[in-house]
Amino acid sequence: MSPDAPPPVRVLLVEDHDMVAEALQLALDRADGITVVGRARSRAEAVTDTRAHGPDVVVLDRRLPDGDALGVIAELGSGGARVLVLTGDATPAIAVQVAKAGGAGLLLKSSQLGVLESAVRDVAAGGVVFDPDLLPGVFDQLTGRAPGAALTTRERETLDLLAEGATTDEIGRRLGVSRNTTRNHVQRVLEKLGARSKLEAVAVARREGLIT
Repeated sequence: MSPDAPPPVRVLLVEDHDMVAEALQLALDRADGITVVGRARSRAEAVTDTRAHGPDVVVLDRRLPDGDALGVIAELGSGGARVLVLTGDATPAIAVQVAKAGGAGLLLKSSQLGVLESAVRDVAAGGVVFDPDLLPGVFDQLTGRAPGAALTTRERETLDLLAEGATTDEIGRRLGVSRNTTRNHVQRVLEKLGARSKLEAVAVARREGLIT
């Protein structure tokens, strides 16, 4: 590197699958102006290693052994790191969750390595990068035009319980509301998701990334 060249973008990889991590590290280390400073295998390690290495960018696998990595985006970014999420099953709803948590982008794991390299540089420079196929759906989510965008907190709790297979009576007991109130919550969930049954509502919610 010449004396006038900018310092390389320092990247922390967070990926629990060794073969995937090795391929990503090899590609990024070969890229001009990028260096991998560490690799974590879990959410907990990601937090510890981000504090230890102070990376410019954290390339974060969404699904890790100790949980959904979206829950640590804010903590990882609190020290100034930009967080770029990689996932194999991205939906517009998940992209919106990444953005709301403070993430700088979301790419599919099937993306070309060159796309990842460009994304790392872009987010390090302050940009935001989302898979282009997700952008129309992200706009719908943010403007309230997508299924589930208008669900209230209580309706989302009802949906989560429906996904667990809870009956109307069980939902009422767990939420501490009457049977009639529970039935109203369920009906509004179905209406807002455009579903005709509880099973269909759960299927739509899974497709849209509202539940996992």
